[in-house]
Amino acid sequence: MDSENQQRYQPPIALACLPVDNTIHFSGCRDQCNSRNDSTDHSASEILKLLRSGQVLVVNSRRRNGLILYKGFHAEFAGPGAAVGSFYDRDCDWALPVGNLSLLTPESHEERQKAYLIRRQWIRLIKQITEKSQPQQRVHKILEQFEQYFDSQTVSQIPDEAFARLVGVLPQTANIVRSAARILEE
Repeated sequence: MDSENQQRYQPPIALACLPVDNTIHFSGCRDQCNSRNDSTDHSASEILKLLRSGQVLVVNSRRRNGLILYKGFHAEFAGPGAAVGSFYDRDCDWALPVGNLSLLTPESHEERQKAYLIRRQWIRLIKQITEKSQPQQRVHKILEQFEQYFDSQTVSQIPDEAFARLVGVLPQTANIVRSAARILEE
């Protein structure tokens, strides 16, 4: 009975930008370009190891956080409550944490099922955005969605390439739309 409880109530795997002893520190790309610096490479490689381990993890639904998962020629966003890892993300080439990333281990089959459903909802949201015919509209809409959920500083740290891959446009298009939005804000 005790071994069953120990296995069921495993502590969450916390991956955050907070300076706590038992956490692995991750930070998103701070440059608005395709280059990846050493600290980002380290963070991404740690996240990729977790994603490819075969374990199902869940993005903490009590935080404003998520993962942008680069896959081949596109990207997927796994927001709060979404399942990540297992065989679904073994093809992930790169992982970009958004916000103070925290990944948890689901405690039951029901929690895993709910997390898979939430992951599908995030995929459907991005699909709705990509159905817009104009590339600029897609970028504008994805930026709008991220700005509604995350603070402006967090959104500004996400590279153009990530937004471009999420909605199927060129990084230059994402850069043009973001630059125009910054000019309008000033």
